[in-house]
Amino acid sequence: MTVSTRASLVLVFTCACWAFSFPIMKSIEQVGRTALPHASSLFFASLCIAIRFTLAGIVLALVCARSLHRLTRLEIWQGGGLGLFGGLGLVLQMDGMVYTLASTSAFLTQAYCILIPLWLSIRYLRWPAPQVMGACLLALFGAALLARLGTDDFHFGRGEWETLAGSLLFTGQILWLERPLFRGNNSMRATTVMFIVMALTTWPMALATAPGPSAILQAYNSPAAIILLALLTGLCTLITFPLANHWQPRITATQAGLLYCTEPVFTSFVALFFPAWISLAAGIDYPNETLNLHLVAGGLLILIANAWLLFRPPPLPTVAHPIPHNAP
Repeated sequence: MTVSTRASLVLVFTCACWAFSFPIMKSIEQVGRTALPHASSLFFASLCIAIRFTLAGIVLALVCARSLHRLTRLEIWQGGGLGLFGGLGLVLQMDGMVYTLASTSAFLTQAYCILIPLWLSIRYLRWPAPQVMGACLLALFGAALLARLGTDDFHFGRGEWETLAGSLLFTGQILWLERPLFRGNNSMRATTVMFIVMALTTWPMALATAPGPSAILQAYNSPAAIILLALLTGLCTLITFPLANHWQPRITATQAGLLYCTEPVFTSFVALFFPAWISLAAGIDYPNETLNLHLVAGGLLILIANAWLLFRPPPLPTVAHPIPHNAP
């Protein structure tokens, strides 16, 4: 098995784990709204992400405790960029879910599969390879089918703009991780910095949008919220991000963007059974989704697009003047 194939399989696994994050975050917001019905959606989004990455940062710092004294300037630079892109992107995505249809959110989030090759074509002043454009368009059409997106559903308001802005930030995160000067970094230490920066980015937002001084403690002060936050931190954060940050640089950013498009495929599958389990345990009303032709057809197109690039990968871009390894 080649390194790129192994990396692709690992990223697909991370997407399967991330699939649980959408129903978990949606359930956490419902649980929090029970305690604070008049709080803003931005407060719940930023608080959830702040707690999630604070816990993850503490755990990963303990895991890396013996090597943290060897933290380099480039690892801080890499983790800081990933944390800034990721923290703001997740807040926009989670808040945008409240103001748009779930199908529209799922579709717009996949915009990075077009944004990445578009940026690379501008950067290297050449058109993307035919198989790249074909696979990206196929994945985007699959995402539209998966989301059951119709012309009557699509309009631009707060939710759509926030989701699209979040996708733009995720594009920056994927491209930032690909930068050649980070190849010698220790991915675990860089991910620790990433978690800390994500927490530091979102805590001020949570405090600024809190409806009162005690809201931070009241929002998720229930057994259901604590269990959901623990599951979100463990399964969807501590397992996935270190793996993604280590393996994604083994493939191109375009391939990574397409592989990340498998996340809504797994999310649609998880939504067939997981919401009812959460509802039963947390005492909320979150019904399961149903299997339909759109899910099968959309998921199949996304998988075909990924298989296309897996077996016919594009040539790696060349840089006329490589960046020195010790550059800032």
